[in-house]
Amino acid sequence: MSLRILMVEDDTSVAEMMGMFFKKEGWQQDIAVDGVEAVDMFKKNADKYDLITLDLNLPKKDGIQVAKEVRAISPTVPIIMLTARGSESDQVLGLGIGADEYVTKPFSPIALIARIKALHRRVMMEEEPAHTQEDNQDYEITTDHLKISKNRREVLFDNQPVMGLTPKEFDLLYTMAQKPKQVFSRDQLLELVWGVGYKFDDSQVK
Repeated sequence: MSLRILMVEDDTSVAEMMGMFFKKEGWQQDIAVDGVEAVDMFKKNADKYDLITLDLNLPKKDGIQVAKEVRAISPTVPIIMLTARGSESDQVLGLGIGADEYVTKPFSPIALIARIKALHRRVMMEEEPAHTQEDNQDYEITTDHLKISKNRREVLFDNQPVMGLTPKEFDLLYTMAQKPKQVFSRDQLLELVWGVGYKFDDSQVK
């Protein structure tokens, strides 16, 4: 698996260290050290990046604003937020504006790489060519207007594919569609979709 990653990180030691791990995986890395540079780099080369790792606390323009501007350019590019802020409200904010994963510092480089691989696999599944109608009979959820296949991560609305859903948006839709009459609390959705209680306990870095 060959990836090109845009790492938005003002701590050059973290960026350079992750660059060494990425190189071992055969991945390429570009580094932006502030929010303004990150948006400019992505705007000029949006098609070449497979994934973005985005620090929340950045000079010139914070990670929340960067994520919003990136999402305006590309609704689907995977974003993993890296931040020292570990509060639930910060996680909800980051995920709510379009991040697909949220990793708190200090973090394990090996664990981050595992999350990048898992997120990339989900994106690749969503980008597979559409199946023929004969193959599209096994939807776990079907209503008068909505069909959802969890295995293919495919959504049809009035028999038309719903494009551009991020991995987390799909997971949210699938979770709520399973129980259409249930009212979910924010905490329930965090636990069911994001597993917000996870923590990295491996050897850690700042």
